[in-house]
Amino acid sequence: MVMATVREWREEEGWGVLDSPETPGGCWGHYSHIRMDGFRTLEPGQRVDLEWEAPGFRQDGYDYRAVTILPRPA
Repeated sequence: MVMATVREWREEEGWGVLDSPETPGGCWGHYSHIRMDGFRTLEPGQRVDLEWEAPGFRQDGYDYRAVTILPRPA
């Protein structure tokens, strides 16, 4: 896992973009990838631990896709 920062999160659509040095250009993430109890959402600027993959196709314009997103304690 790597540390990433939430660039944007579209709560109404359930997805967003996370930035890390290992995922240049951004990493697409879906609410189903977030590992937490309750309503799963993220906030821009929030730090998370990220497990990602490069699936070989562009997901909504991004070369990288999240596998697991773990929100870091505030």
